[in-house]
Amino acid sequence: MKRASLEQSALSYYADFVLYPIALAAGLIVLLWRAPAITWAMPIAAVIGFFAWSLVEYVLHRFVLHGPQPFKRWHQEHHDRPMALIGAPTLGSMALFVLIAYLPLSGVLGGWIALAATLGLAVGYFSYLVVHHGVHHWRARPGTWFAARKREHAIHHMPGIEGSYGVTTPFWDKVFSTQHHERPR
Repeated sequence: MKRASLEQSALSYYADFVLYPIALAAGLIVLLWRAPAITWAMPIAAVIGFFAWSLVEYVLHRFVLHGPQPFKRWHQEHHDRPMALIGAPTLGSMALFVLIAYLPLSGVLGGWIALAATLGLAVGYFSYLVVHHGVHHWRARPGTWFAARKREHAIHHMPGIEGSYGVTTPFWDKVFSTQHHERPR
């Protein structure tokens, strides 16, 4: 029996790059045209959501994908085959944004501010998707931000490395002292 895997067909994998921009645009249109009033809290919630993603990314990568099974096994498959089209199914990740971000936030902040915060969080996630795909599949010009992200993520993939969990930013790795700059000896 084949063990569960997150490897996807090309169509499923690249769906993120089509469906997320559509969903984000739709959410923004709903917010702008249907909200009774755009308040100062909405853009602030969106910006906070965007920046909060970097902490969510770090925590998920460090404590879930490098933590309990089956997540660790699924993520190890990505480490073993970094060019494979491995990732979370699009509709599954979108459903998690609704269940884990929008619904709880709407109970506390109201639906419109929760939508703005969730959109910001989802923009952060989409940024992660693009950067993570890029560090594995695109070339980088030396000396650029992207080259630094690509190099640090490559170090993260090396056997024996525990750290450099941030894909889009090294900020939380610096805060928690998990950033690696050099290959292990």
